[in-house]
Amino acid sequence: MKVLVIGSGAREHALAWALAAGDSRRKVFCGPGNAGTEALAKNIPLEAEEPREVLRAVLELGIDLVVVGPEGPLAAGVVDALQEAGVAVFGPPRASAMLECSKSFARSFQERRGIPCARTERFSDSAALKSFLDRRRGERVVLKKSGLAAGKGVLESDDPEELMAFGISVLAEDELLAEEYLVGRELSVFAVSDGREFIVLPACADHKKAGTGDTGPNTGGMGAICPVPYADELAMDRIVREVVEPSYRGMADEGLSYRGVLFFGIMMTADGPKLLEYNVRFGDPETQSLLPLLDDDFGELCAHAVEGRLGGFVPRFSSKAACGVVVAAPGYPGPYPKGLDAELPGSEEGGLLFHASTSRADNGRTRTGGGRCFTAVGLGELWEAARDAAYSLASRVRFDGAWYRPDIGEKIFRAKN
Repeated sequence: MKVLVIGSGAREHALAWALAAGDSRRKVFCGPGNAGTEALAKNIPLEAEEPREVLRAVLELGIDLVVVGPEGPLAAGVVDALQEAGVAVFGPPRASAMLECSKSFARSFQERRGIPCARTERFSDSAALKSFLDRRRGERVVLKKSGLAAGKGVLESDDPEELMAFGISVLAEDELLAEEYLVGRELSVFAVSDGREFIVLPACADHKKAGTGDTGPNTGGMGAICPVPYADELAMDRIVREVVEPSYRGMADEGLSYRGVLFFGIMMTADGPKLLEYNVRFGDPETQSLLPLLDDDFGELCAHAVEGRLGGFVPRFSSKAACGVVVAAPGYPGPYPKGLDAELPGSEEGGLLFHASTSRADNGRTRTGGGRCFTAVGLGELWEAARDAAYSLASRVRFDGAWYRPDIGEKIFRAKN
């Protein structure tokens, strides 16, 4: 079987790694891939957001299954082009991808379906926004860009000048949402669906803020842990009953069902779970911590989904813990340099290093190509062992200005005790 993973990030490296590890007979391709995926897959040059180019490569290579990693190709209609040509693909068509590509569309859907979420107001001009902020002076407000923003189109603040400046920058090109500030514990919940049935995977916890103790600006994610101690059976049952099931029912009613994964960003509040957002693909960095715990073949899970036969399939997961730490470029999440020579550790027991948009120089050295350059993942029977393995690995990733958050998972596990 030939499988193509679309994308070049650490998530796509993890997807390719899981597909290659599941069945030695499976031939894995990555388009475009990175310097890490070349060790386990065949990288092909590809403009991932060009549907015709993707389709041409898929037909030329005789690909049996396409797994789309990032949101850009989904918004561009890559899945639509592949499905029209009869290619099996794990991911949503453009109409369903609106659940992620437009926060305004998604929030309207949630409100129609009675899914618990934050109170939201929408703005298209700065005068209305200023009036809103004046009425809520001193309150903490969440502002969100409606469209795609690589995880960085969100501001939480009680500073009206900061909020107004952010809002004006968003309104210059997009609709703006103002949401109630929710207090609680966040969870990343993923469910795989075949268009009718769904399977909920173990919950993860992302770390969006750049600084220690969840301070500083939002990023695409500085690390993730799996499993999460407060995502116990009782909590997950309630999330499924109040958020996941009504979401899938609503999608079926409104013609938005698809074969692939749906992410639920959940805030566990004193009043129960509330939905923050949908993503219509696997998360980054959560995927890097989730997939190493899967004890079954990830390719089989994808195949069951795209072939419409998830019913009765129960994937097995390890009882171990995983901790993923993102090693970032200097300046990230602001402007950052690319093409930095990186010195990397060799493979070792208990650790996995996933590359993001890296390339190979003529001299064989690995070069950085993004803001979040690598994800170091540690595994262990206990979270402390997973954390120590992750940080041991991250500390041996060296390039000019490399940095990482030193406290991934600490707040979560301190709160448990």
